[in-house]
Order: sequence, then structure tokens, then C-alpha cells
Amino acid sequence: MTDLLALPMYDIDRPATEALSQAIVTLLAQHGTAAQPVWPDDLLTHWQDDRLLLSQTCGYPLVTRLPAVQLVGAFHYSAPGCSGPDYRSWLVARDKGATLSDFHARRAVANGLDSHSGYNALRLVAALSGVLFSRLVLSGGHRQSLAAVRQHQADIAAIDCVSWALIARYAPEELQGLHIIDETPPAPGLPLITSASTSAQQRQTLQSVLGELVTSPAWREVCAASLISGFSPLQRQDYQTIIRFEQQAAAHGVARL
Repeated sequence: MTDLLALPMYDIDRPATEALSQAIVTLLAQHGTAAQPVWPDDLLTHWQDDRLLLSQTCGYPLVTRLPAVQLVGAFHYSAPGCSGPDYRSWLVARDKGATLSDFHARRAVANGLDSHSGYNALRLVAALSGVLFSRLVLSGGHRQSLAAVRQHQADIAAIDCVSWALIARYAPEELQGLHIIDETPPAPGLPLITSASTSAQQRQTLQSVLGELVTSPAWREVCAASLISGFSPLQRQDYQTIIRFEQQAAAHGVARL
């Protein structure tokens, strides 16, 4: 039975994430589908669980490490930097007047090697600009990357624009002394996925429920609290953009930061 539901990627404000999860559970119940919210620690194991009904992952693991999961679609976000289901990363540093080229031979920080917004996108813009960092620090999360730059443990980071907007709303002190100095090209936003064992009818129900979530006045405030403004069903081929980021960086001689 596929019934596990989680929204782990933008859990900046737990009450907002809980309310969003409960809204989806309620809507699914109205369509005769039971769902059990969970709060996974090991995300890769969670995403590959045969019991997974709905979760949110990153586009880079989707195209490199999750060949079996089914794509449901992606939310639209009202954060600056987003357009429809697409998003981008902000390049963030302490010096408001800096440009990316100023960070040649300086320290970068990324949330993880499996992150599109924090690593794959940063690798592309660095490759295109001919910037080679002296060191790459791995932080474990966008909030930790921001802390590393703020505390002079690193000099530049690429931060998902939705994460930046949510942090600005719920924890603005974490952005103190930091500035957006540039941006990455857009890419499809964080994919909503379901298990390979989810039936075609269940997948269609998920898409219907998510469409109802973003259009019903009853859930407008819940969605707004997470900056959600819409939903699009997407196909795996839409995420080939993310592989092209990797390929283009490699073509410029940068396979790893």
C-alpha cells in the first residue's frame, strides 16, 4: 500500500509545512485515498520507499539517482526568481558589490553534491565564468550554507530562491549581512514524486488533488504560507534541463567544483 506523504524540502517553518501536509491529507481523503504524513531523516531511502504516495525531491537526484519513481508534477512558487514551475538560485555573498569573477580562488559552500540549486547550478555558472574555487565546503543544507558564508567559513553560495524567500519570511536574521550578487539560469522546480508501485489512477488522483489545493479558496492561506501559487503536471523529459547544466559545465572543463 502506498500511503506515505512528506514535504521535506522547504520545511523552513514547521507549522506551515504541517498545515500544507494536512491539507493534502484532507483532500486525498475526500477522494478516497488515505495518506500518512512522515518526517524522514534519510531522504534517499524515503524517496525510494515502495510505500511512498507523495513526496518532494530535488531535480538532480530525480535525473541521476531515482530512475524508478514516478513524477507527479511541481508546485509554482510566488518567490522572486520563480516563473511558473521554474525556479533558479541566487548567488549569495557578504560583499554587496561583488561579482562572480571576484570569487576565483576563494571558498564556495554547497548544501550537497546531489543538489541542483546549491551545486549543479553553481558549477555551471562558475564554469561559464572561468571561476575556479579554492575549496568547496559541504554544509548539509541551504540554511547551513548561509550560516557558513555569514560566519566567514565560506565566501559564496548558491541558494534556492524559494528557500531564500521562505527564510526571509520566517527567519530573516539568518540573512543578516548577506546579499544576492547574481543568479543562475532557471530550471524546473522541485519535483513531486510517487512510488513506482503507485497506480496510474492514484497518480491521476494526486494530480487532481494538487490542482484543487492550489485553486480552492479554502486552502489559499495554507498555500500562501508556503509561497505556493500553482501546480503543473510535468514529465521526466522536462528535467533534462538539469542534466544539460551538468553537461555544459563538463564541456567547459568543470566536472566537479
